[in-house]
Amino acid sequence: MSVEHLGRVVASAEALEHLARDPVMAGLVARHGPYSWGLHPVFPSLLRAVVGQQLSNAAARTIFARLKRATDLEPERVLELGEEGLRSLGLAYAKGRALLGIARAELAGELAGLERLDDAGVMRRLTALAGVGPWTAQMVLIFSLGRLDVWPTSDLGMVRQAQRLYGLTSRAEVEELGRRFAPYRSAAAHYLWTEGDS
Repeated sequence: MSVEHLGRVVASAEALEHLARDPVMAGLVARHGPYSWGLHPVFPSLLRAVVGQQLSNAAARTIFARLKRATDLEPERVLELGEEGLRSLGLAYAKGRALLGIARAELAGELAGLERLDDAGVMRRLTALAGVGPWTAQMVLIFSLGRLDVWPTSDLGMVRQAQRLYGLTSRAEVEELGRRFAPYRSAAAHYLWTEGDS
């Protein structure tokens, strides 16, 4: 299994018009253009998200590249590596155990059919897996399933950008801010991430 694109989420005129009602977001839309992001299969997306937990982007990319070389992101090959093999790639034992659990879930068919569930159902299914918390499940909702109304306030980068641009001081205020962007909160989050990377 490769991390190929399953397609793209692309901006709609309705969503852009809705976001642009907010002056700050209107500036981000003007600066960065219509949003779009690629969609990736659930299993490798989960692996990538778990590898990246509490790591810098650079460290996460390095370790994920090692994992991809060692397993081609095939669940059977992840299981063959085992805890020690995953540890040798630079993964902490807890993350290794999480990846093994995700590989077992993939082989058991537990990751199939997520697209038929609503957002809350996807969150419940994924967070039942060891090592998969709300942030990881939200990343799957956005970047695998293409859900447009996810507001990932567990993402520190997004929260910091929202606080900086809107003069907010707490995560609760950022949570409240998201209400004005519904039902396109994923797109708003995308602009905050893009601004943070620029």
